[in-house]
Amino acid sequence: MKTCALLLAALLLAGCATGPAPPGTQVAADRLATTVVPGRTTKAELLAAFGNTKSVVFDSGFEVWVYQSPAGGERFAEYVILIDPRGVVAKARQRPPAAP
Repeated sequence: MKTCALLLAALLLAGCATGPAPPGTQVAADRLATTVVPGRTTKAELLAAFGNTKSVVFDSGFEVWVYQSPAGGERFAEYVILIDPRGVVAKARQRPPAAP
């Protein structure tokens, strides 16, 4: 019985490690720029427009979400969004793709 539980736990962890990137991670840069307005756009609006993405939640209640925009040649620009504890976008900036 203990062996079955360990095997099940290992399979679940392996599934998490090999799963695809969260949906909504890649979004066109112009769509991000026109939709995300600091001080106005909410977390719920981001989820509705672009879906889940990579995020980091801090103890302070702030969150950072990162979306990618295709930049050609297997490269991506990053759109980094800071969300305040109320769930409103505080800041947003685009990081250009790394040089090839």
